[in-house]
Amino acid sequence: MTLPGFAVSRRRFALGVAAGASQIALPSLAQSGWPNKPIRIIVPYTPGGFTDQMARLVQPGLQARLGQTVVIDNKPGANSIIGVDTLAKSAPDGYTFAVVIAAYAANTTLYPKLPYDPRKDLIGVAPMSSAPLLAAVSNSAPFRTVAELIVYDRNHPGKVSFGSSGTGAAAHLTGELLKAVTKTYMVHIPYRGAAPALADLIGGQIDLLFDGGAAVVNAGKAGQVRLIGVTSEQRLALLPQLPTFVEQGVPGFVSSSWAAMLAPAGTPKEIVRRMSDELTQILHSAEARPRLDAMVVSATGGTPQECDAFLAAETVKWGQVIRQAGVKLE
Repeated sequence: MTLPGFAVSRRRFALGVAAGASQIALPSLAQSGWPNKPIRIIVPYTPGGFTDQMARLVQPGLQARLGQTVVIDNKPGANSIIGVDTLAKSAPDGYTFAVVIAAYAANTTLYPKLPYDPRKDLIGVAPMSSAPLLAAVSNSAPFRTVAELIVYDRNHPGKVSFGSSGTGAAAHLTGELLKAVTKTYMVHIPYRGAAPALADLIGGQIDLLFDGGAAVVNAGKAGQVRLIGVTSEQRLALLPQLPTFVEQGVPGFVSSSWAAMLAPAGTPKEIVRRMSDELTQILHSAEARPRLDAMVVSATGGTPQECDAFLAAETVKWGQVIRQAGVKLE
């Protein structure tokens, strides 16, 4: 089964078009004086993980282009719900945004009583990136390949533990799908972000972690963990020696995570459009490309309308994955 990833055509995000849209919005923004104070970007996870890295990647570019300080506010907890709820209850004045990942879409199915309504309280600003996931195992784990992991788990059901940045995150659902398609049983250990999960993997407290950030790549290169597979359709240019799951006998096992920016519903359209345009240009800039490559991430970008449509589709697709895999809150 293939988890959803971005399928938005990059030709829609030509920098010239984005620049033109920015110029159209400038007169009304100038009249409103926006921005005339610092802008806050909420990250609903701990520092160091994929979501945090994406927010900090665009932070300096936004500061330079908007002429205001951009503050990153980490508010982890409840699988991103605490941070997202903070955004939903913020004033829709163009000074508070948030970066979310796949867990945001999954939470609609996982949590029937969210403290916010994702359809009414929040709007999309722009899709930001898409990333395959890397499977990393502890150096103390008794398996070194995907095939060995599957065999070991079948012989020792429930003994293998896998971590994630939170219940419902792409990393968690990818692990659940692996269990389903290989008929194995592993114990899920949710964390409040990818960074503490990776720390426990390095320390041997868990056996397996799916993650797409630079930290797990660096940990693998440093020999702190073993990278055993990637969930993309083809091998990555950054890690050409790392085989895909498909190559290792798990047909159709392709997965990815993503990041997107949100704003409170009611935020002025011209502000949302300006932020969308600026994000798209920053993500496709020459300065961002090396950092994105190091993170094993592809830039996307797009309009607020495309972001809303994508998030709606992701909510439906992740909901199907959750029900088919029998994912329950832990």
